[in-house]
Amino acid sequence: MFSSGSEALGFIADTKVRFLDVRFTDLPGVQQHLTVPADTVDEAFFTEGIAFDGSSIRGFASIHESDMQLIPDVSTAYIDPFRVERTLIMVFDIYNPRNGEIYAKDPRQIAKKAEKYLASTGIADTAFFAPEAEFYIFDDVRYEVKQNSSFYSVDSEEGAWNSGRVEEGGNLGNKTPYKGGYFPVSPVDKQADLRDDISLKLIDAGLILERAHHEVGTGGQAEINYRFDTMVHAADDILK
Repeated sequence: MFSSGSEALGFIADTKVRFLDVRFTDLPGVQQHLTVPADTVDEAFFTEGIAFDGSSIRGFASIHESDMQLIPDVSTAYIDPFRVERTLIMVFDIYNPRNGEIYAKDPRQIAKKAEKYLASTGIADTAFFAPEAEFYIFDDVRYEVKQNSSFYSVDSEEGAWNSGRVEEGGNLGNKTPYKGGYFPVSPVDKQADLRDDISLKLIDAGLILERAHHEVGTGGQAEINYRFDTMVHAADDILK
């Protein structure tokens, strides 16, 4: 979105951004975040970044070497479509503040090194990746693990298992058959409007979408495809 910190500052001021949401990824690949008031962000912020406790993040550092540094990548910025206050999201890279070097366990830095390795060894000049975002949209998810019992339960109005359920207003029987959910139209596909809403928010966040559709599975399986990209950019996109 931006090419420099000064450009980001101008956008923050001009569009009345209230908060900057700091995003980074832990070792298992789960995105983490913290929020700073936008009026505390200055030019130095984009070179000095922000400190955090690496010992509290899974797989990172022990307490005696817990000080870590987050440096923003201004090109990754986009407006959060869900926060009440106007919030700018930005992905940060992780550095070791003691020597100024990149942190070896930062998944984003690992991806950058992999891209450099491909080019330096002559294996390939560029590698493209196209993750398929397949997921389920459930109406109810419950689980419990106790000393004497455990269970999980998922439910969806589309689920084939609900063909005999008593429903408010009547059960019209338009359920997705097992392995019969590929490209059905309404009224079997009950989630087209929701996929449209998700797609528009992803487009606003900078993704180039190619298609969105109901997938094979019953019970609300969906898929949204977006344009392939290099490893780091494709990973940034899937985390949006």
